[in-house]
Amino acid sequence: QVQLVESGGGVVQAGGSLRLSCAASGGTLSNYGVGWFRQAPGQERAFVASISRTDWSGSSTLHADSVKGRFTISRDNAKNMVFLQMNSLKPEDTAVYYCAATTRALYASSSNYIDYWGQGTQVTVSS
Repeated sequence: QVQLVESGGGVVQAGGSLRLSCAASGGTLSNYGVGWFRQAPGQERAFVASISRTDWSGSSTLHADSVKGRFTISRDNAKNMVFLQMNSLKPEDTAVYYCAATTRALYASSSNYIDYWGQGTQVTVSS
């Protein structure tokens, strides 16, 4: 059973940066497609970014249009961790951010194919 633990959330002013971390235990994250989702109050959980499982060619990434150019997902296989670097934050980025992992798809980009979820970390961007 894989357990995912997020960290790095907090309160930041608009235009600022945060780096979220997702640490895994009970499994090797390089074997999973790993993604970040977010859920704002009253809204559905939405895809943010994903990185594919690592193969001979490395990993590739997907980012939602709303965060392209501002957020970057990456992984450190030696540390068994995935990161989300968030720059130029906007108030509309305020949400609980969840780390997710899947073996059923190349990318963890749809909540329908997620095998494991973290507990979430709050990100609040003030204007």
